[in-house]
Amino acid sequence: MALPACAAGVLWPSLQPERGGPARTTCPRQHSRVEAELAESRPGSVTASVREDPPRGVSLGFNSQPLTDEPLKASSSQAGAARAPLFALLSRGRRRRMHDLRRRWDLGSLCRALLTRGLAALGHSLKHVLGAIFSKIFGPLASVGNMDEKSNKLLLALVMLFLFAVIVLQYVCPGTECQLLRLQAFSSPMPDPYRSEDESSARFVPRYNFSRSDLLRKVDFDIKGDDLIVFLHIQKTGGTTFGRHLVRNIQLEQPCECRVGQKKCTCHRPGKRETWLFSRFSTGWSCGLHADWTELTSCVPTVVDGKRDAKLRPSRNFHYITILRDPVSRYLSEWRHVQRGATWKASLHVCDGRPPTSEELPSCYTGDDWSGCPLKEFMDCPYNLANNRQVRMLSDLTLVGCYNLSVMPEKQRNKVLLESAKSNLKHMAFFGLTEFQRKTQYLFEKTFNMNFISPFTQYNTTRASSVEINEEIQKRIEGLNFLDMELYSYAKDLFLQRYQFMRQKDHQDARRKRQEQRKFLKGRFLQTHFQSQGQVQSQNPSQNQSQNPNVNANQNMTQNLIQNLTQSSSQNSIQKENRESPKQNPGQEQSDSNTSNGTNDYIGSVEKWR
Repeated sequence: MALPACAAGVLWPSLQPERGGPARTTCPRQHSRVEAELAESRPGSVTASVREDPPRGVSLGFNSQPLTDEPLKASSSQAGAARAPLFALLSRGRRRRMHDLRRRWDLGSLCRALLTRGLAALGHSLKHVLGAIFSKIFGPLASVGNMDEKSNKLLLALVMLFLFAVIVLQYVCPGTECQLLRLQAFSSPMPDPYRSEDESSARFVPRYNFSRSDLLRKVDFDIKGDDLIVFLHIQKTGGTTFGRHLVRNIQLEQPCECRVGQKKCTCHRPGKRETWLFSRFSTGWSCGLHADWTELTSCVPTVVDGKRDAKLRPSRNFHYITILRDPVSRYLSEWRHVQRGATWKASLHVCDGRPPTSEELPSCYTGDDWSGCPLKEFMDCPYNLANNRQVRMLSDLTLVGCYNLSVMPEKQRNKVLLESAKSNLKHMAFFGLTEFQRKTQYLFEKTFNMNFISPFTQYNTTRASSVEINEEIQKRIEGLNFLDMELYSYAKDLFLQRYQFMRQKDHQDARRKRQEQRKFLKGRFLQTHFQSQGQVQSQNPSQNQSQNPNVNANQNMTQNLIQNLTQSSSQNSIQKENRESPKQNPGQEQSDSNTSNGTNDYIGSVEKWR
């Protein structure tokens, strides 16, 4: 077989003398490479000793085992002599890849060695430094003979304990969810926790005109008295989460007792065996599964007070609350819930003292449930209670003949239902929106003067958000829930106006307190200053009269200034009280005694505030 000139010059390297080095080949392009390979194959060389074994993960090939008929016990010189010629027979690309692999293996070994030595040196230095610190702190407590051994063991135990605590902390509260790991508070100002959850500005353009009484919701809820909070739970609006907040996440003098494995909790008033909350998680479905406004208003007084005469019942205040949700998201969430087998057959739908008949309220399915139904079939049922559910559950159904559709025309019926739902929602003690969890928490705390322990969490990913629908299906859902769409727009506008009104009121109250504090401190300072001057002048009357002939004039001016400050502050407090509460007798004037009492009350209130 004819060999190339480059390979022929390599097949007989032993015939050439080796005085200065290996013989040069006739191929200038591979001269340096072949020369390096011959240097490797020479026994006893440094390169051959370093590359005696192949790199990890590389199988034995031409460069590691000679292809001869001699046994494996051949000498190292014979193996080295046969290795280089056979390596030259390989193609150029194969030789280049094997050469790069050897070079990477050498660099990897060098890097690993350097890294190992560096870590060892760093650990040794750290050990000495920590040992010195430990000896300085705990030196007097340790024995002299066993100082090094005990300190090393204790130091290792402390380091292992610290690492274990870090791992457990990261597992319990990963990311920024844990309150202990929120380090941004030290480097950047705290953001507004009540900023809109949809990342839009907190300000908006209102569409409806509401009075001050509609926006200012301040309920004097007496938990120790007879007042009762009634939660109207509409399906798939996040009411389950909010209901759990009411029984598990609220600060009370006597918290609710919730046992493991039980849904209902015992929420008694302080010192009484009577509940203050009427909801799913406190009293259960006492008025039926997901009872609506019509059922609750007629059922709750009877359930709470029993069958006693209305004259013998205590004068209770029933504060109704509820949660609303975007109609399209709520509709899709209910469809997914029905797909999983939900039926709500236990709902009573009692109206005007009786439940509806099968002709008034037909069923959309024939079997035990409607599980697995497609969205089109769910939307095609004309008797589906999911359509406009929020309007129906918040309105007074007795105004339209309950579930009897033949009482009035459909257009008139829809108008009466919508207006009734808006009126009931506006006069409720409180309502929240699922899409604004933090604002819902804020308004509830301001309305009932009750604080939650931990803040609400906004979940933007739900089962409804995972459903992908096109624009045509969305418009059809909006058409099926056109009453709910209008009610939600009304509720959202009222909700955000109440939130903005309460925030502005808080800022104004805080600014007024600061102004009153500055006025009072200024008057107190002037009064103390001139009283001290008066004492000095009383000690030296003749000298003071000769030096300061206008002392009496200054004292009178100071007293007038103090009196003006106190009178202005008292007038501000009186005007504030007049704005908040209407006057009983508008024509009656305030007397001087009332003014002085107002001034004393103001000074006492500021002193109490300080």
